Amino acid sequence: MTQTQANTDKLCNFICQKFEDGELDNDSLVQIIELCGGYLNLETIPNYAKKNNLSYNGVKKHRKICTIFKVKFVIDNE
Repeated sequence: MTQTQANTDKLCNFICQKFEDGELDNDSLVQIIELCGGYLNLETIPNYAKKNNLSYNGVKKHRKICTIFKVKFVIDNE
């Protein structure tokens, strides 16, 4: 296991434990999601395409796409 994967596992376990112990609430989890989205520069494909003057299909072919909660996002943090 890489150090990155080990750190990811530790962080996920920490969040799970704190939520289950009542030390994090729904608002806390939303803040964590927003923080991560900021680091990833997540945008929906249509928003990214419009912002960058690209076609929807062009974005799909040439950008990193991930699906979160059944919604496709562009990751553009490089």
